[in-house]
Amino acid sequence: MTRREQRGEGRAGRWDDLLAARNEDWLDLLAASSSEPEDWRPLARRGGFPPPALHLADARQRGIWFDAYVQTYIERDLQNLASISALPDFRRLIRAACLRLGQLVNQTELGRDVGLPQPTVHRWLNLLETSYLLVRLPAYAVNRTKRLVKSPKLYFLDSGLLCFLLRIRSPEELRFHGARGAIFESWVVSELLKNYYNRGESPNVYFWCDSNGREVDLVLDLGGRCIAVEIKSGETVVDDFFKSLRYWRHLPGQADSPTAVVYGGNTSFVRDGADVRSWRHWG
Repeated sequence: MTRREQRGEGRAGRWDDLLAARNEDWLDLLAASSSEPEDWRPLARRGGFPPPALHLADARQRGIWFDAYVQTYIERDLQNLASISALPDFRRLIRAACLRLGQLVNQTELGRDVGLPQPTVHRWLNLLETSYLLVRLPAYAVNRTKRLVKSPKLYFLDSGLLCFLLRIRSPEELRFHGARGAIFESWVVSELLKNYYNRGESPNVYFWCDSNGREVDLVLDLGGRCIAVEIKSGETVVDDFFKSLRYWRHLPGQADSPTAVVYGGNTSFVRDGADVRSWRHWG
């Protein structure tokens, strides 16, 4: 479930409205549906599966539910998809995938770290993606064929399961966890993808990077235009948030591209030519 679905709102999100609005109108649009400030960490910690998100208030109960889910998923559901005999190896691969959140997928390196051959890693990652546990975000390129061959980035579709696998037991632990930024990024990406899926659309969502390591977290390809988005878990907006977006606007054909920053604070505004959006106003 998306955050808005958990709040009981009968819509996938605000994307249709936000994308249709002119840049100068989007702040007024958000203000018309403003909600109370809140912390993103408890929401990310409980995730989007209905039982832990809506019915289990106790962290221990949520842990029991997620543990049962992982066991059921591995021991029953995956056996229906494909025969996996080395279950401990598969569990190790899932945890290793968690530790590479938001990073480029290198299957050979991943296999070396968990002691598995690359073809097995390739097959099992495909299974994880086919069963909607994780998603591999493709790289953006003007040449559409290149999007298929460049290394993708790895994200989990449910942040609650992700936190369970990383053994994060509370929102307070998440506040100081070393993977906090990657978890926030994964949660923002998954909210966007779920909104696309709920509208019955195939998401044209990518990331962008060049050979010098410059990178934009999200590129939304809308056909006639692109929107470049940076994702930052910090609650205070600083100048460094806009560095990649400035570079993006100097690329050929992108001078007039809309740009945005999604961050962990509660206020939305405009700065440095970018729409700075609170995570609350993201979907």
